[in-house]
Amino acid sequence: MTKRLDQQIAFLNEADKLKSVVRATELCDNSRYENSAEHSWHLTLYALVLSDQACPDVDINRVIKMLILHDLVEIDAGDNPIFGEFDAAQVEAQEKIAADRIFGLLPKDIAATLRPIWEEFEAAQTPSAQFAKSLDRFQPPMQNLQSGGGSWIDYDVTEEMIAQRVGAKISIGAPALWTFAQTKISAFFTARSKA
Repeated sequence: MTKRLDQQIAFLNEADKLKSVVRATELCDNSRYENSAEHSWHLTLYALVLSDQACPDVDINRVIKMLILHDLVEIDAGDNPIFGEFDAAQVEAQEKIAADRIFGLLPKDIAATLRPIWEEFEAAQTPSAQFAKSLDRFQPPMQNLQSGGGSWIDYDVTEEMIAQRVGAKISIGAPALWTFAQTKISAFFTARSKA
């Protein structure tokens, strides 16, 4: 029993490091950049509140598990902003190595339950994973809109870039959310061009 608890606590202590991974997105009040743990928590709240936007075969409880776990690999691999420059294949390889190490801290039975949930999110093939991925792409634009542009300004992002890199992902699992976001994003860029 002691060994099992030691492993569980080791994993939980390691997960605390996610609080130190700083993301490119600012908080809604524009006071500072959020960390990946805050992002994961906020996404789980998005899943609870926006569950009515999911198709009927989405399991919201599974989505919440995915969203809590999805960024744990950033403890080792770091955050790669969607509008930043990075090698996607290299990031994927680093994240798999990170997943091996981090989930490997757990007792085997728990790791065998949680790792496949992370893998399902990454593959984005199931309706639940597609909805989770959509929320992961939807939340940052909502914060950028609230904070006056946030990372869009930092990365010199255009409306077209958002449609290509973010909109395409949102529309797969939550098309109504993309329609909503697109309207708000378009209004933001229109107002910005007139300023």
